[in-house]
Amino acid sequence: MTDTEHYAFIGLGAMGYAMCMNIRKKMPPSSTLFINDVHTPACDKFKAEYSSFGPIEIVSTAREAAEQAGIIISIVPAGKDVKAVYLDEKTGVVAARKNSHRLMLECSTIDVASTKEVGIRLAEEGSGTYIDAPVSGGVPAAEQGTLAMLIGHKQPTDTTPASQRLSAVLSMLGAPSKFFYLNELGAGLTAKIANNYLSGTILLATAEALAMGVKHGLDPSDLYSVIKHSTGQSWMCDHVMPIPNVQTDCWVPSNSGYRPGFKTQMMLKDLGLGIEGARQVGIEPSMALAAMKVWESAAKDARCIDRDGSSVYLHVGGVLPKGYEDKGRKNEDGTWNF
Repeated sequence: MTDTEHYAFIGLGAMGYAMCMNIRKKMPPSSTLFINDVHTPACDKFKAEYSSFGPIEIVSTAREAAEQAGIIISIVPAGKDVKAVYLDEKTGVVAARKNSHRLMLECSTIDVASTKEVGIRLAEEGSGTYIDAPVSGGVPAAEQGTLAMLIGHKQPTDTTPASQRLSAVLSMLGAPSKFFYLNELGAGLTAKIANNYLSGTILLATAEALAMGVKHGLDPSDLYSVIKHSTGQSWMCDHVMPIPNVQTDCWVPSNSGYRPGFKTQMMLKDLGLGIEGARQVGIEPSMALAAMKVWESAAKDARCIDRDGSSVYLHVGGVLPKGYEDKGRKNEDGTWNF
């Protein structure tokens, strides 16, 4: 990787914005960062905030980004969006000039079949190396540059330039101790979908258990202490505690009016991918099917829409601590002002 190699980042949602921030801060200051998002104001805001770290140019298509950048990172909502970014014959990466050295990291959480289709087509066209590299850790880890990365590629070696480029880019986004190289295209997403199957069901179970205990009269902090030191302990309980002002050792969404985080509505996509993936290999996804019914209902609940998924605690009947002032306020257009 040369000091003058340029980068592109496509998708400036909550996760992408934070990841892109780390790329611009850590990439060579002489290199240009090309950014693209369907929501142009996000690009304008990003450029205004981070141009002091080096040049930033807003481009209108992925093709334009690929024409000028040797490294592309993308994180967009769904499989159809990934296909549009990479395979659109007019505006996608595949329409750009061929570059076998181009490195493309796709960090979205989508179905495995779509990422394989994209990766195979790009390889056939000589467009470069496409790697599925979904992330885990939420917005806080994205901001801190400590994401876990689930990588559909072989472990890099110190002897090949391509491996060195991959390692360098990943290290701008996550913690090397949490890089999992899973050898082949699509394997990163398979692992991500399995993980999200657990996180979506465990968060719901956690919210229901806490709501039950508090309504029976237990102090939320006492109940959390019991769970934390007993068999019900989980990462979701420790880092996505659904009751405000209980977990104070780290940032949790509930302490900020349920600021995402990971929006309630996105749980439907993730659990849906888990259900689909399980059925493809003959596994009956009974837990996800039961959880999906609740998440579908929560995704229509005004208390949960566009808030972190831990707000499902409110949907299932959870009681907020006495004296707690909800920091979330709805704007006139229905969005939350945290």
